[in-house]
Amino acid sequence: MGEAGDIYLEDTRTGAIQQLRARDPGRVGIYACGPTVYSRIHIGNARPFVVFSLLKRFLEHEGYAVNLVINITDVNDKIYDAAAAEGRPSAELAAEMIAAYRADTDALGIGRPDHEPLASETIGPIVDYIQALIDTGHAYSVDGDVYFRVRSDKGYGTLSHRLLENMDQGEGLEGADRKQDALDFALWKAHKPGEDTSWPSPWGEGRPGWHIECSAMAEQCLGVGFDVHGGGSDLLFPHHENEAAQTRAARGAELARLWMHNGMIQATGEKMAKSVGNIASLHEVIGQYGAEAVVMYLISGHYRQPLAYSQEALDQARANVKRIHEATRRLSPGETGDSHLRTFRGAFFRALANDFNTSAALAELNNWLGAAAHLEAPGDGDLREMLAVLGLESLLDPPPEAPAGVRALAEERSTARSLRDFAAADELRERIAALGWEVRDVAEGFELLPL
Repeated sequence: MGEAGDIYLEDTRTGAIQQLRARDPGRVGIYACGPTVYSRIHIGNARPFVVFSLLKRFLEHEGYAVNLVINITDVNDKIYDAAAAEGRPSAELAAEMIAAYRADTDALGIGRPDHEPLASETIGPIVDYIQALIDTGHAYSVDGDVYFRVRSDKGYGTLSHRLLENMDQGEGLEGADRKQDALDFALWKAHKPGEDTSWPSPWGEGRPGWHIECSAMAEQCLGVGFDVHGGGSDLLFPHHENEAAQTRAARGAELARLWMHNGMIQATGEKMAKSVGNIASLHEVIGQYGAEAVVMYLISGHYRQPLAYSQEALDQARANVKRIHEATRRLSPGETGDSHLRTFRGAFFRALANDFNTSAALAELNNWLGAAAHLEAPGDGDLREMLAVLGLESLLDPPPEAPAGVRALAEERSTARSLRDFAAADELRERIAALGWEVRDVAEGFELLPL
C-alpha cells in the first residue's frame, strides 16, 4: 500500500489492485449498471446498489467530490415479454417497477445516486452513437437491424479475458440469418409484431439493444474515460465487454479507467436470479429483518466474493446490528479521545482504502466496540464516523418508543414477576416478542427493545 490517503481498487481488466487516480483531480465519476425493471428487485440486485453507494460515501469521506450514476434499463426484451404476459402496456409496467425499485432502495436508508438515467429518455444519444459506429465501419444495418462487428475491435475480449472462439452473445437464433458473423451483437432492433413501444431511426422503427443503452447513458452523464465502471460479475460478459468495445470503436478511447465487479448473491449454491426461481425480494427481506440488517449482510463479505444467502446469515447480520445499537447506549457524545480506540479507527479506514474491504473494516469496528466496552463512557465520534461511511448511522439513534399496548403487556409481566408467577411472565414475554419487541429486566424495572 502507499501513503495514507491512497485508495486502491482491483481493476477487472488488468486483474491487479491499482491506485485510484482520478481523471479530474479531486473528482470521481462512477457508473454502475442498475436493474432491468420488469419485476421488483431481489436482494441480489441490491448488492451493487449498496456497494457503489457506500463506495461513494467512503470516497467523499476521503475528500473527493463523487458523481454516482446508476442507470435504469426500461427498454428491454424482458419488459416486453413480462408486460405481454400480463396483458398490459410495457411502458406502464416499466413505470410501475421503476417506482417500486426506488421505493425498495429508498428503504435501505443509504441515499440515492446523483443521476438515474432511463434508457427510454436517452434514445437520441443512442441513435447518434450507433450512427457513429456505422460511419466508422464498426457496425452495419440489415433489414432495420443494426449489428456491431465484433472482429473490428482488436481489443475485444481484453476485459473479460475470453477468447473469441469461446464467446456467445446470448442472443440465440435472433438475427442469426442477418449477422455477418455469429459473434456480432445487436445495436438496434427493428420493431416486431407484439412490441408496443418503438422509436424512429435512420434504419426504421425499432428500439436499442441493451449494451448500447449503457454506453450512451454513461457517456451522457460522465463523458468518456470516467473513473470507475461497476456492476455485478454476471455482467462482465457480454454486457460490459460490449460496452467497452462500442466506446473504443466509436470514440477511439476507453469508456472507463477502471472496472469493478461485485460477486453474486448465491442461494442453494447458484446465482440468485428470477430465471432460476430462487429469489428473495428486497422489500420482503427488509420487512422481515430491517434495513440495517440487510445493509450489514450485504457488506459482511468482500464485494468481489460471492455471498451466500441464508436465514442464518441474515440472523447473524441482525445480531451484529443489535450489538452495535446496544453498545452505543453507553457512549457519550463527542470526540473519542482514547488513543487505543483511534488505532482501530485508522485500521477501519485503511481496510476500506485497500480494495474497499468492508468485511475487514467491520472487524476493526468490532474491535473498537470491544475496547470501548472497557472504558468509562467513551465518546462516540469514531463510531459515528465509521457507521456513516457504512450507511449505518441510524444505529446511533435512540431506540424507538414501544407502543402503548406493548408497554401495557410489559407492565403486566412485571407485576406477574413480583408475584412470582413466572409461568405468566414467560407467556407475556412471548406475546411481547410476537409483537416485535424484547423485554429486558433492569434495575429500574424493565426496558423494551425492538427485535
